[in-house]
Amino acid sequence: MNNIVIIGNGISGVTLARHIRKLSDKKITIISAETDYFFSRTALMYIYMGHMKFEHTQPYENWFWEKNRIELLNAYVEAIDTDNKSLRLANGSHLNYDKLIIATGSKPNKFGWPGQDLKGVMGMYHKQDLDNLEVHAPNKEVCKRAVIVGGGLIGIELAEMLNSRSIPVTFLVRESSFWNGVLPEGESQMINRHIKNHHIDLRLSTNLKEIKSDENGKVKSVVIEETGEEIPCNVVGLTAGVSPNIDFVKSSKIETGRGIKVNRFLETNIPDVYAIGDCAEQHEAIGNRRPIEAVWYTGRMMGETLAQTICDKRREYKPGHWFNSAKFLDIEYQTYGWVWAKPKENETHFHWKHEDDTKCLTVGYNKDTNEFIGINTFGIRMRHETFDTWLTEKRDVDYVMNHLSEANFDPEFYKHYEAEILSAYNKQLQTA
Repeated sequence: MNNIVIIGNGISGVTLARHIRKLSDKKITIISAETDYFFSRTALMYIYMGHMKFEHTQPYENWFWEKNRIELLNAYVEAIDTDNKSLRLANGSHLNYDKLIIATGSKPNKFGWPGQDLKGVMGMYHKQDLDNLEVHAPNKEVCKRAVIVGGGLIGIELAEMLNSRSIPVTFLVRESSFWNGVLPEGESQMINRHIKNHHIDLRLSTNLKEIKSDENGKVKSVVIEETGEEIPCNVVGLTAGVSPNIDFVKSSKIETGRGIKVNRFLETNIPDVYAIGDCAEQHEAIGNRRPIEAVWYTGRMMGETLAQTICDKRREYKPGHWFNSAKFLDIEYQTYGWVWAKPKENETHFHWKHEDDTKCLTVGYNKDTNEFIGINTFGIRMRHETFDTWLTEKRDVDYVMNHLSEANFDPEFYKHYEAEILSAYNKQLQTA
């Protein structure tokens, strides 16, 4: 029972392989058709922007894999035969496994738009997308305008990338305000203004109708659903969310929903088959988390957790308090705990925004018990471990507001806003 096969060389699959190797002598094979070596997916944007080269995104030297006896197989899995514990590869060969882990990540959502497979249409999820972008948008002479469809975190990253090469960008966002399904109104509106301040043509409440082709099968323009307006462009970025990359699993006996169904131990319905990372779907969500979490750090945690189970120390996946971080152009964003776009019935928000319109924070708390339940910060770095502790200790909001300076990540380089924030908070309490 020593032949471990991992499909996918993203953060979850590679973390799993590393931790199995730390704990055991099992044979480990990682299969991937994307790149020969694992790389940091979140760093793709910085390659395009000239901050680093692709080889700088590889956390491990190329000798690392052989030294640690992790075999890398550049191949594409077409089918899984769980009865015979065998994989069929696209080149016609077969590979047997004792334990199989599916860690194939996400793929961009496509909604059947006419023209969505033309040359110049891409996501920003894979190394191939980056290569594609260099072909179709190397500079503003080749790419006169790009259109981005979908207002999530990858959309804003792609806008920043194109902006860095002075390529004009039109940004089509279906919602009435940027990412307003996640961000409270004050934050969402601030990001709307920030995007426009970077000379990006932000179109809210706007849907894509179709992508038109020139005579060579390349993108020529897009048509807007609501108005019929045609916008000439050379590149279309499809960033309207992601879905689990599991098409090849659906012909097997492995249970799937949107993703591959797993229990708290990341086990599927088939013995010795597991799923981790973006492609795994919990039967029941953990706390307030979503059943599928397409987040870098949860993928890493799943890999670490499952390694224990594979090495006979069965361990439940417990991701702890929710947190995440991102960047909206040059504004850094962090979230700890739960701050909903609209407060739930027994919750309320305290919101503060700096007059320069690039810094704000929102604190969520239970209005009956005053328990602190979460914070969003924009443009102010805060300490993860401090908020993690306060959430575990179920601190009340007054305590958190009066101790904010303890959570300030970088007091020497970041101005102190605590006094102003506390004053605004006390004013809100008096009028509540």
